[in-house]
Amino acid sequence: MGKPTGFMEIPRKERRYKPVHQRVRNYREFVIDLSNTELRDQGARCMDCGIPYCHQGCPVNNLIPDWNDLVYRDDWKAANERLHATNNFPEFTGRVCPAPCEESCTLNIEDVPVTIKTIEYSIVERAFQEGWIQPRIPRHRSGKRVAVVGSGPAGLASAQQLARSGHGVSIYEKQDRSGGLLRYGIPDFKLEKSVIDRRMAQMKAEGVRFHSNTHIGKDLPVSYLVDNFDAVVLAGGCEVPRDLPVPGRDLDGIHFAMDFLRSNSRRVQGGADPDEPFISAADRNVVVIGGGDTGSDCIGTSNRHGAASITQIEILSKPPEREDKALTWPNWPHKLRTSSSHQEGCDRLWDVVTKSFVDDGNGQVTAVRCIKVAWKMVDGRWKMEEIPGSEFELKAELVALAMGFIHPVFEGMLEDFGLALDGRGNVSAAEDGNKAYQTSVEGVFVAGDMRRGQSLVVWAIREGRQCAEAVNRFLRAEGGN
Repeated sequence: MGKPTGFMEIPRKERRYKPVHQRVRNYREFVIDLSNTELRDQGARCMDCGIPYCHQGCPVNNLIPDWNDLVYRDDWKAANERLHATNNFPEFTGRVCPAPCEESCTLNIEDVPVTIKTIEYSIVERAFQEGWIQPRIPRHRSGKRVAVVGSGPAGLASAQQLARSGHGVSIYEKQDRSGGLLRYGIPDFKLEKSVIDRRMAQMKAEGVRFHSNTHIGKDLPVSYLVDNFDAVVLAGGCEVPRDLPVPGRDLDGIHFAMDFLRSNSRRVQGGADPDEPFISAADRNVVVIGGGDTGSDCIGTSNRHGAASITQIEILSKPPEREDKALTWPNWPHKLRTSSSHQEGCDRLWDVVTKSFVDDGNGQVTAVRCIKVAWKMVDGRWKMEEIPGSEFELKAELVALAMGFIHPVFEGMLEDFGLALDGRGNVSAAEDGNKAYQTSVEGVFVAGDMRRGQSLVVWAIREGRQCAEAVNRFLRAEGGN
């Protein structure tokens, strides 16, 4: 490394946020960037590790020490080349990835990891500003055609890799705009959509064709893909949300989190259907059920609507503030995570189970009935027990169910293809071997959440890239170039 003692001399410094009272007034990103001098110093903190455990933490196998060192040496263009060698979309991961690489950093043993995510973000943003990111046009065309269903990070990564290999690639998206959950699931204040649009412009120049408002299995039969393409990549995500079948579930004001977020994002981005009702949290008492990232996004959105109050409840116990490094490092730890949305204002409750929803007499939810629970280890497994007498109610005119997703949508495309599923209801396909990412139907491949289940953006990009490699091998075996 350029400065072997940097980690001892330079303290960790992270990006800051704009004040809460400013940022909740709009849907713009609110991160305050570090200066180039500060970034150079942070790059110098990267240790000369014998084993760079950050590689273990990063699903796309980013060459993290390499581009940290190049930033320290002020060679940003080379750093950008290293960054894009393994990751098609560092502008996405630099914004919304939870940074498992930093949890695996050797310096995280002392809770001061290298600011890897910040440096990654800064490299790609400077590369766009300098014009270093240009379309990579293949020199030769294979004559083969590939259909990609779904335009989330897995579909986009797969499509870009295949286009650069010389294949003709068409992406089919059922929504009116491409991007998948990046477009309508992640709020604009975390990821402004111009970031997606500029990358799509590069992909279009590379030959990728985008078809929106095209629902495969509904607007277009699967037979069309089979008859007109040499291979198909399914990257439609894991879209069926986990429901909460308790009394009062059918009351007005209770919504799946993704419906709430999508309604807001369409309006923010100017693509809302005038006939589609807008789900507003303004002046309402909001209860978010589920403690993950989607629930956090509902909190940030509700704050921007001007909610009267926001409470997030979680069935599990409150995690520890700090993990036991001796037990967890360099793996992903179980610890309390407080997002920027939490910091904007909400109450957080743990060990809480929803028992029912209360009707105001007109079919509108007015409260959530809950009970506290205790977790005990019984025969080597955690068991939940309700605590007698701990019942309570939370006022709520809007409830967001943010308890995760269970499997992809079966009706339509998957059933029409007749694909085999695994034990969790995901599309069955191996991750490696001769049939890597290939489904039970010859020539039909699957990547991302549709194969592995609900996961992170960074895992979707990894799967999209690896799936493209598998498709490329398949096409060459079929007589391609």
